[in-house]
Amino acid sequence: MDSSRRPDSPAPAGPSRRRGAVLEHAILEAVLAQLGSVGWSALTMEGIAAEAHTGKAAIYRRWPSKEDLVADALRVALPMFHGAPDLGGVRDDLLSLCLRMREVMYSRSGMALRSVIHECDAAAADRFHSVIDEGVVEPGARLIKEVISRGVERGEVRPEALDDYVCDVIPALMMYRSKMCASEWTEGELTRMIDRVMVPLLRPTDAWRQRS
Repeated sequence: MDSSRRPDSPAPAGPSRRRGAVLEHAILEAVLAQLGSVGWSALTMEGIAAEAHTGKAAIYRRWPSKEDLVADALRVALPMFHGAPDLGGVRDDLLSLCLRMREVMYSRSGMALRSVIHECDAAAADRFHSVIDEGVVEPGARLIKEVISRGVERGEVRPEALDDYVCDVIPALMMYRSKMCASEWTEGELTRMIDRVMVPLLRPTDAWRQRS
């Protein structure tokens, strides 16, 4: 018997058992941590449970599969895209937006998403389509379209350039370089992309100037 403690004194309290939202938050955080350290291919429910300091049963009660769990973790963690920048010119607005998109790509949730996109097979990719579309593709395209639309109103951009294909150019290039070329975007590369691709693509033509 421990003589340093009186017989009638209470035993030291053990660690509290987490439940509900607190436990779910710990599990979702563990998913992001594991994706960052081991990637999608090596991600296991056992590893997530160990990272979250809980049991696999607690995870399976909430998520029936790894895909369901990762989709929820990404949906909760992906940063929200706020309003489009308005710096007075379409070139500077697009560059500012690209820098913001790069920050999202390099955030912990962005790195986790990229791990999933780069490593998962076609069947798993279908499971994440809505997460990627609603959390990344649609918000990014909406802000790009907002910037281009303001450029049209200022006369910087030809009206025909307000097109879904044009709005896809920036995210497509950024994702292609990241996924297919394993190359990251520096600020200088983003600047060159805007100056060499987007500005010429958006610039009013002489024929449009004559019509206007």
